[in-house]
Amino acid sequence: MQFRHILITGGAGFAGSSLATLFKEHFEGVKVTALDSLMRRGSELNLAYLREYGVDFVHGDVRCRDDFQTLEKFDLLIDCSAEPSVHAGTSGSPRKVIDINLSGTVNCLEAARENGAAVLFLSTSRVYPIEPIRNLKYTETKTRFELDAKQSLPGVSAKGVSEDFPLDGARSFYGSTKLASEYFLQEYVYNCGMRGLINRCGLLTGPRQMGRVDQGVITLWLARHIYQKPLKYIGFGGTGKQVRDLLHIRDLFDLIVKQIAQPDCWNGGVFNAGGGREVSVSLQELTAFCQTITGKKISVTPQPETAAVDIPIYLTDNTRVEKQFDWKPRTGVEETLGDIANWIEENKAGLESVFG
Repeated sequence: MQFRHILITGGAGFAGSSLATLFKEHFEGVKVTALDSLMRRGSELNLAYLREYGVDFVHGDVRCRDDFQTLEKFDLLIDCSAEPSVHAGTSGSPRKVIDINLSGTVNCLEAARENGAAVLFLSTSRVYPIEPIRNLKYTETKTRFELDAKQSLPGVSAKGVSEDFPLDGARSFYGSTKLASEYFLQEYVYNCGMRGLINRCGLLTGPRQMGRVDQGVITLWLARHIYQKPLKYIGFGGTGKQVRDLLHIRDLFDLIVKQIAQPDCWNGGVFNAGGGREVSVSLQELTAFCQTITGKKISVTPQPETAAVDIPIYLTDNTRVEKQFDWKPRTGVEETLGDIANWIEENKAGLESVFG
């Protein structure tokens, strides 16, 4: 392992805390520091988990440059900090999501430059614009939407969306701040001689995700079944046929380890990383899985109206990342859901304030 001190911003959140502990578990002697403002409800519950694995926690905000100045020198920064909701800024001012997701990333890049560190940026599939995604050709089956094999746009097939998909168009404040952050990382790589890499992730999920309606929907769906709370099929006629592919956080870690082993690839390159068609699920199918796993049924009410930022289907075409790093997601939908359900059940009392 070439890196000796890894700084993870957003380190008490779901992705950050999971990656931090996985690094400590798999690499002896590596120092991992988690920087987090604890702004997101439930993130404070991960502090004991970080301590258990020997991760150093620093209370800090990526929006504040001074919070980076007190840190020990690091050689890899993994930027997991974000306002992660695609609905952020759609009502009222978008200033908060811009400050966290763009200004915060620039502060991370500056800190990495000053430390001579490499940067791994966790981006998102939501950098791809809304209207072109909505206008993809797809078929409606009994339980889901399926992408057609033939499409009129480049960079998309029945396998999903690749890195060659056109980027023209609106994509939400969340998506635009993440795409702008990608561009800034590439400028730092080009102009400052830094090493950097971008992973555009599909729907990241797994244990310790504090799910909400607008983000972390997989965990939310399971939690609502366990705590016997109602849900809604929102948008696209209220049928629950909209589809996302899932990427277990453990599979993302496996990819990052492979990427670290190929330092020549840290030239600002972009890689889609998701579950693909094989690890995808519709909300309707997700409900059936949750009923089987928990043995419980809840009320799921149709709400046909579709929000301006929502899309009917997204699948990741992993061709580039598979060829470059000999990687594929290994964790299927049912195993992923089982991991999350076990975590909720094991921490049912403590999580009731978040999900109950």
